[in-house]
Amino acid sequence: MLKDLRGQIERITYINEENGFTVAKIKVIGERNLVVITGNFIALCPGEILKMKGEWKNHPKFGEQFNVESYKTEVPGTVYGIQKYLGSGLIKGIGPVMAKRIVKKFGEKALDTIENSINSLAKVEGVGKKRIAMIKEAWEAQKEIRDVIIFLQTHGVSSGYAAKIFKEYGKQSIRVLKENPFRLAMDIFGIGFVTADNIAQKLGFSKDSKIRLEAGIIYVLHQLADEGHTYYPYEPLISKCSEILETKRETIESAMSSIEADDLIVVEDIKGPLEKTPENNKAVFLEKYYFCETNISKNLKNLIKSPKSVRKIKTEKAVEWVQGELAVNLAEKQMDAVKSAIESKVMVITGGPGTGKTTIISAVLKIYKKLRIDIMLAAPTGRAAKKMSEATGHEAKTIHRLLEYSMSRGGFQKNDEHPLKCDLLIVDEASMIDTVLMHHLLK
Repeated sequence: MLKDLRGQIERITYINEENGFTVAKIKVIGERNLVVITGNFIALCPGEILKMKGEWKNHPKFGEQFNVESYKTEVPGTVYGIQKYLGSGLIKGIGPVMAKRIVKKFGEKALDTIENSINSLAKVEGVGKKRIAMIKEAWEAQKEIRDVIIFLQTHGVSSGYAAKIFKEYGKQSIRVLKENPFRLAMDIFGIGFVTADNIAQKLGFSKDSKIRLEAGIIYVLHQLADEGHTYYPYEPLISKCSEILETKRETIESAMSSIEADDLIVVEDIKGPLEKTPENNKAVFLEKYYFCETNISKNLKNLIKSPKSVRKIKTEKAVEWVQGELAVNLAEKQMDAVKSAIESKVMVITGGPGTGKTTIISAVLKIYKKLRIDIMLAAPTGRAAKKMSEATGHEAKTIHRLLEYSMSRGGFQKNDEHPLKCDLLIVDEASMIDTVLMHHLLK
């Protein structure tokens, strides 16, 4: 059961700028020592009074803490609190020295003076027109933050989500939520359709609202993608969406047409020319997966058709040579695989454990190393890459590392404009590669 706690912020010891997670110490009436609070907050500052709901937890390293689930802020009411609040750096134009002067001049009415008669600050030493204008702008900005917090929490948004929402939309948060709360599911990591739908219902959006159904179809397709479906048949999808979103078929079809027109999904007729199939035998893709699948196909075709970049080898002689080098006798299918690797631009080696796939890779590597060409090895996971390195004696990387993935630099740095510098690429555990990653690898 959640407990209530009220106290004044003395100092803030840690803030995560990404999600608003904060550790602070507060003064609680009746408590001799400062109390540690943790939670997701927006723009807290020393001197503020917090009314909180949360749970007491005992941290193994830092001791007793109050984990805040929801909170409301109050402006400080004492001279000490007001001075600490104004001197926290929250209001641009007021530092600790200026805060002391303002409080000395106006006492407990300092905040009321800034709110209702800000020009009176000119009576304070060192405050001119420029500083008053600066303080006024910063004060208004803080009021906007508080308006957003109150709006979000009034509509049941937890403090954790409120911090993420404010970080994404800033002072536009209220407008965005009133217009389309389902944007949260698209724009903010960690807020899915279900959470956005709950917020929308509290804001008064009906279950049949167009934006809810459009977002809901996208949500269902994402759920199906997580189960392994890069597309889903039209008729079963309509039924599934109608069931999950609790609405009629007609409204789902109308919303489907809208998001198709907006290029968020692709609906493709998959009826073959000789097939006697229902009229709506269509496949529905999320645009991302349609784009990736068609480009995987296109890039594989281009790769297969392109000329080889290494000199021609006498296949039979190479296979005979490599068996001597490895001191093994390859089975017939292993020999076919090695020959195919020499003669083809693209090949797939498949087989269960112990069928000799690693031996084939070792033979192919041996032949191509003899030609002194650039070779790269990769696998979808770090564990698979390490296993591949140990088995072949050649460095293997994860595909993400191979393609130089960097979130801060916008994703994969290796692409069609900056390709991999190698003549031969061998990828282990290729069946584990998802559609999007395979698209980027082939690029």
